[in-house]
Amino acid sequence: MKNDRWVFYKDVVPENAGNGVTRRVLAYSDDLMCVENTFEKGAVGSLHHHPHTQITYVASGKFEFEIDGVKKIVTKGDTMLKTNDVVHGCVCLEAGVLLDIFNPYRADFVKD
Repeated sequence: MKNDRWVFYKDVVPENAGNGVTRRVLAYSDDLMCVENTFEKGAVGSLHHHPHTQITYVASGKFEFEIDGVKKIVTKGDTMLKTNDVVHGCVCLEAGVLLDIFNPYRADFVKD
């Protein structure tokens, strides 16, 4: 899938990311990755950090996000920037979908 120009959603097998979260790794290259995460109500994205810059777009649902110790409620259309190594996580308040963009790509999310 790496460097594929066309990635059709129907062809991407969802993976269980744990804690009520399903992950779909979409298009990616060495420099950039797009990942869809579907959350059940109450699902938790545990506090963590990584050496990637990440932008998260809320496609649907309602989430309480914590970024660098600050908590805010976000809903459809909101975005968050998480620079490399900043601690972040979330709790899903209403079932929804988050679209994550990473730079560089998350090698730990794929089996090349």
